[in-house]
Amino acid sequence: MPAQFQAIITRLGPWMPDDPSFPPIALAVSGGGDSLCLAWLASRWRKRLIAFVVDHGLRPESAEEARLTVSRLANLGVRGRILTLTDLAKGPRMAERARQARYAALAHACREMGCLDLLLGHQADDQAETVAMRQRAGSGPTGLAGMGWSTVLPDMRLVRPLLGFSRAALRNTLRQAGVAWVDDPSNEDTKAERVRVRQALLTGDRRDTLWQEAIRYGRARMQQEADYTQYLAQNAAFLPEGWVCLGSTLPKPALLSPLIRSVGGLPYPPSPSAAARLCEEAQPATLAGVQMLRHKGQWILLREAAAMQGRVIAQNGSLWDNRFVLHLPSELEAEGLRVGAAGIGVPRASRAGWPARLCATLPALWREGQRVAVPHLNIWEDPALCGARFTFRPPVPVSGSGVYGELPE
Repeated sequence: MPAQFQAIITRLGPWMPDDPSFPPIALAVSGGGDSLCLAWLASRWRKRLIAFVVDHGLRPESAEEARLTVSRLANLGVRGRILTLTDLAKGPRMAERARQARYAALAHACREMGCLDLLLGHQADDQAETVAMRQRAGSGPTGLAGMGWSTVLPDMRLVRPLLGFSRAALRNTLRQAGVAWVDDPSNEDTKAERVRVRQALLTGDRRDTLWQEAIRYGRARMQQEADYTQYLAQNAAFLPEGWVCLGSTLPKPALLSPLIRSVGGLPYPPSPSAAARLCEEAQPATLAGVQMLRHKGQWILLREAAAMQGRVIAQNGSLWDNRFVLHLPSELEAEGLRVGAAGIGVPRASRAGWPARLCATLPALWREGQRVAVPHLNIWEDPALCGARFTFRPPVPVSGSGVYGELPE
């Protein structure tokens, strides 16, 4: 298996040099058989690795299991670091909330370490389960492509080099290597949909069929994303203000949906059927916290004012509304500053010809309840803030976000 793994990981490159002067490659390691086998295989590929072990804090024994996993990683020659979640409580949508909190912690840790790539332990059985769950949910072709071999995010890349290996093969590899792992009892809890699907897919033939479907739909998804990228390059303008200008006609629903996701800073797009209704009616409307309106004969997507995040403490690197990152000069005094929407009252002379409702959605700096800067409009009530700026950085790109189907040659 190490030789197969290295062939796959090479095709998923390029990679940073395995050198101390470059950031390490990050791994997400739960301590289970899949992720620990990922660490074992990766340790035979390169030396510069950092494994992040997330302790969700939902079971009394989770902290000790995390420490045990770090010890096992050390035996493999892989440096481990525990990320402890402190505000995750049991309750509704537990699996979804835990996943979101886990990825947020992993992304933050990667940014701190300068890691551009995060390896994940998803394998072929996970892929089959994902496709089965999406079939039940009525997902379209894009969803039925399953998980990608790689997924590009704004400041990092998620890589899944084990999608071609079964769960059983990974555990057999660990047994032969004499490496133990942790079995999480939640993986047997039939309250979770994935566990029920897993138990229903105990026969290998059904798993193989679903995996092949992911390959087929993945191939179609790659072609679709290439077509969408070309369409966007020719017909859309992505503005640093967080708006998207779409021209005089709306795109297909399958493209409008991820556009809304991007403008709204959402992790998932609205349903294709909801986007299709917008396209059929072709009237100004609101969907998933995003407004669709016409301005001078052009369609524009912008954030819905009522859906935006409230004001947050302004620090260098602050993320506001899950879309804008604040950059402050090191010498700037940020005491008392907040980040929030510009809101109403932006002077007409400062709006550069844009309607007030668009400018109201721009990120602004506030102090003691007063708006003191709107960097996108070069409004500086406090001249000391002139070096501040915001970068529009939605969590998921509109298209071209990964590798699906067959691996690239």
